[in-house]
Amino acid sequence: MTLEEVLIQKSAERAQCTGQALEEVLVSAKDNQSLTVGVYECAKVMNLDPDSVSFCVLATDEQFECDIALQIHFTLIQSFCFDNDISIVRVSDVQRLAELVGDKAEQLEDAHCVLITNPAEGSWEDPALEKLHLFCEESRRLNDWVPEVSLPGR
Repeated sequence: MTLEEVLIQKSAERAQCTGQALEEVLVSAKDNQSLTVGVYECAKVMNLDPDSVSFCVLATDEQFECDIALQIHFTLIQSFCFDNDISIVRVSDVQRLAELVGDKAEQLEDAHCVLITNPAEGSWEDPALEKLHLFCEESRRLNDWVPEVSLPGR
């Protein structure tokens, strides 16, 4: 096995573990009522209390890739996250993300942005969230500022 093959294999393993960690964090945050879902709702939270935001997930798929307004919102959210040291990832399956964070996928028309927040009464901690922060930190060192993560299938 060549060095390139080892690096590709390690990268694929890392991406799979990161997807599983993201799913765990989203389910746990939902149970702890530490999620904000929707582009506008997330923008409000980031504007009012940026220190409460722990992690940001942006989601798009082929249907929304040409939505200029959504892409402008994404650019502004990304900039805000960078300015406030908030880790951020992209996922390409809006429907799967909506299933994870909502009660019913039909109820969540706007699952394009999800924030994981810390509850006011104390700091909510999750080992999977720490894995995601480390993944984002490592990706930034490789100049991948908004890494893409694949959520595992059902």
